[in-house]
Amino acid sequence: MKLRFDRHELAGSLGDLGTLLPLAVGLILINGLDSTATFLSIGLFYVLAGLYFGVTVPVQPMKVISAYAIANAMTAQQVTTSGLWMGVLLLTLGITGTITRVRSLVPQSTVRGVQLVTGILLFVEGIKFMLGRTSLQQAQEAAEPFLSVSSIGPVPLGIVLGVVAVVVILLLLENRVAPAALVVVTGGAIAGLALGGYRNLADFHVGLHMPQLLPFGLPTTADLVFALTALALPQIPMTIGNAVVAQADLTREYFGEEGAKRSSPRALAISMGLCNVATSFFGGMPLCHGAGGLAAHYRFGARTAGSNLMIGALFLLVGVLVGDKAVAVFSLLPFSVLGALLCFAGAQLAMMILDVKERADLFVVVTMLAVSLVANLGIGFGVGIVAAYLFRYTKMKV
Repeated sequence: MKLRFDRHELAGSLGDLGTLLPLAVGLILINGLDSTATFLSIGLFYVLAGLYFGVTVPVQPMKVISAYAIANAMTAQQVTTSGLWMGVLLLTLGITGTITRVRSLVPQSTVRGVQLVTGILLFVEGIKFMLGRTSLQQAQEAAEPFLSVSSIGPVPLGIVLGVVAVVVILLLLENRVAPAALVVVTGGAIAGLALGGYRNLADFHVGLHMPQLLPFGLPTTADLVFALTALALPQIPMTIGNAVVAQADLTREYFGEEGAKRSSPRALAISMGLCNVATSFFGGMPLCHGAGGLAAHYRFGARTAGSNLMIGALFLLVGVLVGDKAVAVFSLLPFSVLGALLCFAGAQLAMMILDVKERADLFVVVTMLAVSLVANLGIGFGVGIVAAYLFRYTKMKV
């Protein structure tokens, strides 16, 4: 296994913060998840996944669960119980080999459709962060709730910072001296500190913080039923499509057969299953992998598991040494800057469809996008599989 620890790996490791941090912060502030457990589990998952898979591997929140939980202010017990359900379901799919059979049935055009849909959704979410329209920002009643400045003249601050961040990313994307993500994250943190973020560090102190076992107690029968039906089952199609099928495909695209030999659908499912079962017992957030995160890490410079070890160590240190003040540390990064990273990650993933040449395959991809935007990715995933098989085994033309 090759490990590199340089500024490019560091920059790549920061590329997916736009997906991870806002939802993690939201689940802590709104849903009451344990800060130490949340960031400690993120760090451990990054480190262990990198060591096992041997290439850069993303760690992301389970977006359906996280977004729905934040929007509806669900209890911490319901959120962690949904993580337990996801862990059990993914372990079952992985250990029995069912996930491998599922992958063998998914046409390549459907994989590209998942990547396009996920990319567009990430891009849209990034723009929402710049405009202050995400559920987290609306719940806090401010586009940049951790800063003391909301606008520059008549222009909202988020738009200014977001546009500047996007321009810097595009200008420095191929720069080997000043990697784009490193410059944007560092500059964003400095801007956040200067614009009032320092106030959140007033009671900041370093100590030793460890998570508690079952901090919210045992889930009730009502919690188990609700977490399964309202959170876990709607999450499963997106996890299979994006974090298993699409990620396994993208890992092969980036690292070849040799680099992706461990990143099989079965291994990815078991990895996420083990993580979520463990995390649920300590009050952390439901976590997964994801093709969007991989696209961001890779495009910003990550090429080895060294990126996982660096970003994992950061989360571990913040979680253990800072504890309940970890949110204050990460809140130095304005949401609009995280939104810029999210936009770029989404664009990179969406552009994976450039190798789709057949009209029928393009029709499948576009159909999946339309259905997913109207309904959700799970339904779009199912429609894409059916459409691809109809083109393959009937005389349908487009």
